[in-house]
Amino acid sequence: MKDEERILRKSIGKKIKLARAKANYTQEELAEKLSLSPRYISQLERGIAFGSATTITNVCKALQIDSNFLFCDVINNDKPVLDDITDDKFLENYLKLDNYNKMVISILTNELIKFQDKNSNEKNA
Repeated sequence: MKDEERILRKSIGKKIKLARAKANYTQEELAEKLSLSPRYISQLERGIAFGSATTITNVCKALQIDSNFLFCDVINNDKPVLDDITDDKFLENYLKLDNYNKMVISILTNELIKFQDKNSNEKNA
């Protein structure tokens, strides 16, 4: 398997895992919903396996996601959906937050960036 395909599979697998976490499904629950094995779901999420068009379509339906979410990196390489340096556990937890708490995280993040920029500017002055 070429490196490019390996990277693509891992990217799609990461997105499936995030969507599953957001839907609050375990691998076993998603596997049961799709009539697949939990082991196969694990392999999809790790980029080891790649499903048929029917399997990917059924995954999208079960997780209530658009196929663009999975494949936009393939179509538009300059704007990846997920940054590879983003912590997966943080994203999984963030997706479970309600809208109010997402807003709190956004405000805190903006304030931390302002604080960091201020400290950086003071050090460079």
